[in-house]
Amino acid sequence: MLMNVTQKIIQSHLLKGKMIPGEEIALKIDQTLCQDATGTLVMLELEAMGVERVKTELSAQYVDHNLIQEDFKNADDHIFLQSAAERFGVWFSRPGNGVSHPLHMQNFGKPGKTLLGSDSHTCAAGCLGMLAMGAGGLEVAMAMAGHPFNVKMPEVFGIKLKGKLPDWVSAKDVILEMLRRHGVKGGIDCVIEYYGPGVKNLTAMDRHVIANMGAELGATGTVFPSDKEVFQFLQGQGRAADWSELIPDRGAKYDVRDEIDLSQLEPLIALPSSPGKVVPVREVVGRELYQAYIGSSANPGYRDFAMAAAIVKGQRVHPNISFDINPASRNDLEELANEGVLSDLIHAGGRIHQAGCNGCIGMGQAPATGRNSLRTVPRNFPGRSGTMEDQVYLCSPEVAAASALKGEITDPRTLSVAYPKIKLPRHRITNQAMLEAPLSVEKSRGVKLIKGPNIASIPKLHPLPEEIRMPVLLKMGDNISTDEIMPAGARVLPYRSNIPKISEFCFDVIDETYPKRAQAIHSDGGHAIIGGENYGQGSSREHAALAPRYLGLHVVITKSFARIHWQNLVNFGILPLTFVNPQDYDKIALGDVLVLKNVPATLKKSHEIAAVIEGKNITITLQHKMSPRQVDILIDGGLINWVKKHPRVEFVE
Repeated sequence: MLMNVTQKIIQSHLLKGKMIPGEEIALKIDQTLCQDATGTLVMLELEAMGVERVKTELSAQYVDHNLIQEDFKNADDHIFLQSAAERFGVWFSRPGNGVSHPLHMQNFGKPGKTLLGSDSHTCAAGCLGMLAMGAGGLEVAMAMAGHPFNVKMPEVFGIKLKGKLPDWVSAKDVILEMLRRHGVKGGIDCVIEYYGPGVKNLTAMDRHVIANMGAELGATGTVFPSDKEVFQFLQGQGRAADWSELIPDRGAKYDVRDEIDLSQLEPLIALPSSPGKVVPVREVVGRELYQAYIGSSANPGYRDFAMAAAIVKGQRVHPNISFDINPASRNDLEELANEGVLSDLIHAGGRIHQAGCNGCIGMGQAPATGRNSLRTVPRNFPGRSGTMEDQVYLCSPEVAAASALKGEITDPRTLSVAYPKIKLPRHRITNQAMLEAPLSVEKSRGVKLIKGPNIASIPKLHPLPEEIRMPVLLKMGDNISTDEIMPAGARVLPYRSNIPKISEFCFDVIDETYPKRAQAIHSDGGHAIIGGENYGQGSSREHAALAPRYLGLHVVITKSFARIHWQNLVNFGILPLTFVNPQDYDKIALGDVLVLKNVPATLKKSHEIAAVIEGKNITITLQHKMSPRQVDILIDGGLINWVKKHPRVEFVE
């Protein structure tokens, strides 16, 4: 059978199931990735499951999100994570070393391997020919404990690339073109695989930019072939021995297809406040700016900063602009300093920040109220920047730098300078001083977890009741993101390891009264919420499921779900249902009481279940898409309860 790259990796890691799109499969996971905003729960989950040492080939814990140490909470969690990495046999990347995704690419990524990460942008590692997927922290903890990863077999969405990018157009414009065509739901239940003659004209780091934002399409993952460009990248990192060729068979088939002629692309920009609202830059030139921001996991490479520096070299950015430079790795920051690039950025007015996620997740660098901010970050969901009334645009480094000079959104093709030709340093820096290797088995046994006062145990979750009778406390529209369910930023994320406290912020972007209303009726049996299409898009943070569950959320009914959040709901015992008839969405009002009877038995025997709207004489038909395994998990009250009940089930041999 002729296979594409995605199918080859899945076949070589398939433990259970058939490679038929939509069917549940179980995959062996080679590597895992955690970051600190989600990693604290992962480590607590490993402790709760009684894990002695991780079973993967390699697991890494990065500290990149919560770097601001305005009090003890973040600092305490950094120490906790370091002790947990030592205890469980995990690599540890210290605060300030950089963002997980480019660091993992530089230090650990290998063609043909599987990677599961508790961050939705884990898919960035697909740039090296890996099958890299984001998941909730509990799924990652399970993989670290030696369990397979269960997921629906995706369709493979083949994107044939041809041609070469013109001047002033870069890799960011490729993924923005994908979002322009297909929107934020275009990749759901798909792995997006890029192939064709144009691929060779993209560097490995170009591919990282594109693969990273596959998450914004809702994709399960993004895959590129492993070819000479990947070899050159790994060679530059001193890891040539980790390279192997992995390309699609000639004549390989794809479930869905599209084609992009790179030579026909132009500078693009995503308007506030969705990555899917993409238009040509030329349509919005002249809009006044407050901020231009370079960096993040979506544009993390040396080239992206060097391009911005070349554009502003010898000049000053507009006096009204905050020109924020957000390095993504410490090694790249050192290279930028050695090559004089950093001084060009500083001279032009750049504000240099430490290597980490920072402003991308609202951890500093928040823009002024209602002012336009151009950013090379992957997301611009409402309020994600840290400013509730934000106006964030997504663009390439070329557009951001050109606009910083002019003080307004600018098409870089109109600059009166030649297009800069960027050359990488001849000798790449591979300093691993802030990357700590796992302890030996003997040494790790004596390590105790160091828990600060802000770390609370994971709340106990109860099994699914026979009958559900509960009011609807929220009714929302389409494309609700996990940033709106459980906000990020300096205000909230320091409580990531304290579920009772972080639950106080649930849905406060949408309705700040929700937490208190939910708590008030929790003892009476909980509540339900209603959503539209693509509910739960964005970040993989499982807090967006666990915290509402702590407040008594038992049922979420929507028109459709984003993949990772749907899995997180099941893992924490929340019943995810969709309307059989989407028009039934209009029949349910805020405050209605829904009644579902014989719930466990009905879920076991059917994919449909009836819900009665009490007092209205209305019955609507709902459906679930859970596998029998997931139904059992839900009935037990979530994955942790299920694992305790079945302690030796489904280990990878």
